[in-house]
Amino acid sequence: MANLQPRRPRRCQLSVPGSSEKMMTKAAALELDHVFLDLEDAVAPSAKPGARGMIVEALNSLTWTPRTRCVRINDVETEWCHDDIIEVVTGAGANLDTIMLTKAKSAADVMFVHLLLDQLEQKLKLKRRIGIECLIEEVEGMMHVEEIAACSDRLECLVFGMGDYSASQQMQLAEVGSTGGYPPDIWHYPRYKMTIAARANGLDPVDGPYANFRNAEAFTKEAERSLILGMVGKWAIHPSQVEIAQQVFSPDPQAVDSARRQKAAYEAALAEGLGAINVDGVMVDAASIRIVENLIHRADLIGS
Repeated sequence: MANLQPRRPRRCQLSVPGSSEKMMTKAAALELDHVFLDLEDAVAPSAKPGARGMIVEALNSLTWTPRTRCVRINDVETEWCHDDIIEVVTGAGANLDTIMLTKAKSAADVMFVHLLLDQLEQKLKLKRRIGIECLIEEVEGMMHVEEIAACSDRLECLVFGMGDYSASQQMQLAEVGSTGGYPPDIWHYPRYKMTIAARANGLDPVDGPYANFRNAEAFTKEAERSLILGMVGKWAIHPSQVEIAQQVFSPDPQAVDSARRQKAAYEAALAEGLGAINVDGVMVDAASIRIVENLIHRADLIGS
């Protein structure tokens, strides 16, 4: 299914409790790609109805520096999901870029959100189409990730939520995002599987949280691992993690300059009927130019 949504930078996605006016105000002034205002885990059940109104007020009244404004809703098996979508979109749909669906287990879960957004956008006559971001954080969701990734042209990204995923699989870990002493990378398979499904359907794969925000070294290592696998960014659960994620997922300026030289030289060579050339001591051909173009696209997306 062709994706109809705009491409957005997602080097860092900062989680902000939707029940905290102070934290939302602070987040609005931060320089980063993406903020999601949380109605799920960060908000107590009794506070969820009130938090919807607080999020609507924040979206409508604050000047947002982050490029993407998102609201994370409760999953479709809860009593809150339906009202989360209706109240937030009705109140602040014009100032909302994406909805983040939690605990998706099947394509039907995503399509529930898709169809409800169809109805609301028609009713409210919204001019901009709201995208969907989908958390893969249950074993059922990981088993069905290929179908989920292909089901909706509103989908923009898949996020690996290792916290709930580790609980769903009954993994024995001390803290969210840690490796738990497992010798290899314990997250390699689910990260790899989800990233492949995302890329095959033109979606952005995003890595989830690392709970110990005081351990900058471990957070950096996990971000670097997900970057190598082809992910575009990582969650931050604390502002101290934002700069690290933005830096890890930003392409190196020298590498970008080299990539642009290689692309220009290759295009000139093609015009002369050549298929492979040497640029700065590096062989450039049809296969390697695809990697070069990926790097250039990442740089263009963030304006570097």
